[in-house]
Formats: sequence, structure tokens, C-alpha cells
Amino acid sequence: MEAFSFSTEVRIRFAETDAQGIAHHASFVVWLEVARVAYLAAHAGGYQAIRDGGVEALTTGVYVRYQRAAYFDETLRIWTRCTDVRGARFRYGYRIERAGEIVADGYTTHATVDRETYLPTRIPAWLAEALARAEE
Repeated sequence: MEAFSFSTEVRIRFAETDAQGIAHHASFVVWLEVARVAYLAAHAGGYQAIRDGGVEALTTGVYVRYQRAAYFDETLRIWTRCTDVRGARFRYGYRIERAGEIVADGYTTHATVDRETYLPTRIPAWLAEALARAEE
């Protein structure tokens, strides 16, 4: 996938669908989080490493554009990349595919805060560097 170098897969569980077996729109937001956590595990020591560093990474926005229905028991590939890392903010972009067909795409925005005070704080240098290396 052009411009994306990381992906993970999810299999649609029955609980994530409606009465017709179509994936519920809210499930997509959960899958973005699954992909984001996997991305951090692969490139930055995992989300817990961020927390252990005294920082929380809060989600400040979610946008999903649905293009095709997804169904119970299908496997989806979620391509993920982290962009716009600056100050206390960063953004993930996503593309969700089924057998090469785009099912949805979108992005999430995030901000880092001090774990004790919940006041905005710059992204730690080690994390910014890990995210930059992941996108090289």
C-alpha cells in the first residue's frame, strides 16, 4: 500500500455486526485503535511505554469515511501511519481494506498530556524519534 508501511488484521466478530451481519459503524473506531496500539508496539515499545514515561496520549478527534460494507467473519487489513508529529499533537491516518478493496479510510488526532496533571506536554523526544523512524 503506497505511503503506508505498517498494517495489522482484524477478523469481524459477530458482536461487531448488526442483525444483517454488517459491521456496525462504531466497530470501525475500535479497529482503528487496534491498529494504533499494534503500530505503537511495533515502533515505539508499545502504548504502556508511553504511559511509563509519564505521558498519556489522548484521542482528540476521529474521522471515518465508509466506502463499502464489511461483514461478519471477514478479515480486514488496517494500514496505519503516524503523521504531523509536532508539539503535543500528532495524527494517524488509516486505510481499511478487504482483499485489496478499500472499505473505509480516515484519521485520528491525538495530544500528549502529563500523566499526573493532564496538562498538555510536548511529545517526548524518544517517541517523536521512534515515530519518525517508522515513517522513513
